[in-house]
Amino acid sequence: MTSYFSHPKLLLKLVETLLPWSLATFALFGCAGLLLGLVFSQADYQQGETVRIMYVHVPASWGALSVYTAMAILSGWGFVTRAPLLHIMTKSIAPIGMAFTFVSLGTGAIWGKPTWGTWWAWDARLTSMLLLFFLYGGYWTLVTAFEEEEKGLTAGAVIALVGWVNIPIIKWSVEWWHTLHQPASVLRLAKPAIHWTLLTPLLCMAIAFAAGGFALSALRLRTELNRRKIQALQIREWSSRHQEVE
Repeated sequence: MTSYFSHPKLLLKLVETLLPWSLATFALFGCAGLLLGLVFSQADYQQGETVRIMYVHVPASWGALSVYTAMAILSGWGFVTRAPLLHIMTKSIAPIGMAFTFVSLGTGAIWGKPTWGTWWAWDARLTSMLLLFFLYGGYWTLVTAFEEEEKGLTAGAVIALVGWVNIPIIKWSVEWWHTLHQPASVLRLAKPAIHWTLLTPLLCMAIAFAAGGFALSALRLRTELNRRKIQALQIREWSSRHQEVE
């Protein structure tokens, strides 16, 4: 597996192989999740119809945390192995994680208005999630701020590693500070505190979000690798022409 992260051609081949499967998984589970969640599942006895926001909000939140964790792992691995492809992969998935975070915050606000009576509260979970959005933004600002792209990738990798400390804060903030946000209903040590009629479409949507996020990340990585390949060819062509002139 390590060879894939040191040879762009092998990585591109792997991406091309997995991309159709991830798109098919996204379509299959996305349609199933929407059908089950919007048509067949019952309204919650407390939240009513607003519970259906959960089928987008929760997978987006899981995706936001998972992508940033992947960024931290890839960045640390990149520093240890000195493989530039790992930092390129981190750059490729960052916008996907930022989009997940934006969707999580937006759907959370929509859910909060009828439930809490306000679009936003400086709840520990919400505040730490907003901080995650800023960390994504800070990463992207750093990787695009330098003329030398490698310096930007290195600086971004640092913030990806340092910022990961916010992930366990997001996860455990509800238990640590007893905030307005409801505690975990699925990802918990005990049995999930959610009925199977709600859990089934939720898990379908989670799989769809994961597959869709992977597909978008794969497309971005393919574009990034092809862009670098074109740049290398242009530089090589310019150098050969320059040598001929001399």
